[in-house]
Amino acid sequence: MAQDFWASSGYGDLRRLPGGLAPTGAWLARFLEREELQPPHDAGPAEIELHERLHEDPLANVSEADLAAVEDDDARSNWQEFLRFRERLSDFPTLEATYRDLYERDSVDLAPPFVDAIVQSIVRGILEGADPWLCRAGEMLFRRQRLSTEAGQVLAADAATLENYHDSGGFGNVGRLLRQQNTPTVPVKMDVMNGENAAFYWMRDELYSFALDLTAGREGADALARVLERWVAHMTGARVKVEAVPRIDDERWRWHTGLDADSTTILNALYRGEGVDPEELERLALLFRLTFEDPSLVLAEMRGRPVYLGLACRPDRTLKLKPQNLLVNLPLSRS
Repeated sequence: MAQDFWASSGYGDLRRLPGGLAPTGAWLARFLEREELQPPHDAGPAEIELHERLHEDPLANVSEADLAAVEDDDARSNWQEFLRFRERLSDFPTLEATYRDLYERDSVDLAPPFVDAIVQSIVRGILEGADPWLCRAGEMLFRRQRLSTEAGQVLAADAATLENYHDSGGFGNVGRLLRQQNTPTVPVKMDVMNGENAAFYWMRDELYSFALDLTAGREGADALARVLERWVAHMTGARVKVEAVPRIDDERWRWHTGLDADSTTILNALYRGEGVDPEELERLALLFRLTFEDPSLVLAEMRGRPVYLGLACRPDRTLKLKPQNLLVNLPLSRS
């Protein structure tokens, strides 16, 4: 029996259609529990009434007057974002179709938490029955990471988890109080996933507390490659092979795609033959070589040639992988 994971994504509340995952009222209701939409203790009656009405029926009609009546400006803005998200979902049969449409527009007009929620649910679906390595690598498609690139080793850890540990010692609000009072707390160690502890992922999947070794040639880099293969196949229909490579030694290098903004900038400079500062180059943590199983799906000039993918952290060592780049920046024939 396949292990369940990421229960808070609401995957179990989605309907399975031939074209992907369809949102339901139960799936939308989970967003009403988020802090941004939960009325605080001093919320006005209109805000409380709106939350209660949508909690009872997440698909209930909300008029402009209902929204304007919300007393707090920030709360009103949050509700506007949620209603825009709900409206956009209603325009398409599946989450996949909604996500594709987002990146066919001139600009993405949904708040990042909603976009990440869509990605998490889609990734949860494509990883059904997967092993812990792929599940941990899959987190990178919707959660910000912090990279450590020392002595040739590349480690990725969940940025929000690290920040929580820093603020609270890993003990939530109690830990924050202890920190404020300068009371020593037991340090919390984030384990690097390995063959011995990987099975414990199923008990810690919602804690995001495993670091992943992304060094080329190791299990973490291979797991991320497998996830990217599944993502491309599911979202574009193109079956691909992705493998980590130590460098690009290719005189016929024609196409590359950064998996984040920084790797795009660095790869562009390398492709043009421009000098790249060692500090910038050091942030290019991982390279992949992508090839297509069916050349007929690719632009004529790229048939039989690979696409190189890059992964880099920002100067502050954080990384936000952009899975949409594998939808819009691959040399797929649109005919």
